[in-house]
Amino acid sequence: MRIILTGGSGKLGSVVVDSLRAADHTVVVFDKAARRGEGVPVDLTDAGEVLDAVAGVEDLHEGVDAIVHLAAIPAPGLRPDVATFENNVLGTHHVFQAARRAGVKRIVTASSETLLGLPMTVPPEYFPVDEDVTLPNSTYSMGKLLEEQMALTFCRWDPELSITAMRFSNVMVEADYAGFEAWQDDPAVRRWNAWGYIDARDAADAIRLALEVRGPGFERYIIANADTVMRTPSADLAAAEFPGVPFRRPVEGTDTLLSIEKARRELGWEPSRSWRDARH
Repeated sequence: MRIILTGGSGKLGSVVVDSLRAADHTVVVFDKAARRGEGVPVDLTDAGEVLDAVAGVEDLHEGVDAIVHLAAIPAPGLRPDVATFENNVLGTHHVFQAARRAGVKRIVTASSETLLGLPMTVPPEYFPVDEDVTLPNSTYSMGKLLEEQMALTFCRWDPELSITAMRFSNVMVEADYAGFEAWQDDPAVRRWNAWGYIDARDAADAIRLALEVRGPGFERYIIANADTVMRTPSADLAAAEFPGVPFRRPVEGTDTLLSIEKARRELGWEPSRSWRDARH
């Protein structure tokens, strides 16, 4: 496929570019910070600019098969709330709308684990937390909820359109793993997302699979690693920090408390990297 990828210079985006190209897809990067030869510097908050760039960029592409939309202010607290909302929600709308106008039928978009009730100051109703939980607690996560709703609406308008929203956990690259040791004596430090993370390479695999195997319609998936960031067993972590929260199914050892069963079942995805295997 010829794929537009927004946010290609970001922590996850740069890994996804390499992953998709390794799978023989052609990737065209849209990134506001792109330098000459590395992509197209597109302002995603400008609807006309997005539409024009999706439809074609001379000497680069004349139409695409799919879009991976990762560009965003990536977390709450990095910019004023209104700037985060306007940048992320408008940018996502413009990407979806441009795809619709240009006849692009396949989109994967970055949603967020923040929709699972982060920072979990109120305990979750159950473990493992799954996609049925949608509890935005910040302007950032409210924006992600609206983006998911937009995706659902665009797919209703166009029954041939496929949009996959990835509720990514805390994205990590291998260089980050040395820092995990600092958390081992104080589980409360990582309580805010139930000790979840996602290796950027495994996230890239999930994106590629969604592009290749998903049919029309909207779906959302939690994308987290199969284990937690801690050496303490997950059931013990939950008992200490979230006493009384029931388990809907047993969790063995250090298995994740963020359910990835839907992605496993529907995408055929299985995370294969762990911080435990990295060289520090």
